[in-house]
Amino acid sequence: MQRPIRVLVAKVGLDGHDRGAKVIATALRDAGMEVIYTGLRQTPEMVVNAALQEDVDAIGISILSGAHMTVFPKVMAFMKEKGMNDVLVTGGGIIPEEDMKELHAMGVGKLFAPGAATADIAAYITDWVKVNRNF
Repeated sequence: MQRPIRVLVAKVGLDGHDRGAKVIATALRDAGMEVIYTGLRQTPEMVVNAALQEDVDAIGISILSGAHMTVFPKVMAFMKEKGMNDVLVTGGGIIPEEDMKELHAMGVGKLFAPGAATADIAAYITDWVKVNRNF
């Protein structure tokens, strides 16, 4: 690859717990990725606009509030509207397995539960980008 993988890490909605997002952002940075962290209380539209402006390869959404079945579909809809068909949407947090399956069917990538190894998350993003992005 000619440049580092660019990942936007986002906290959407009123979920104010950002320790996990910061841990993931640091781990991805340490894995050689360029990481943009949006901070707390972003809307799905703000996240997609930031991802578009930053020309990211992946968006990682951290969600602990239980609003995942609202947040992820809205992010996907805004991405489709903006023509961002080659950007990975992944994430993690408190998401039941059956909801993970439904979100995956909507086009969301792999979702990670609390305690997932940061090396596994970095490897997943790296592998996805190598296959799906052209740069």
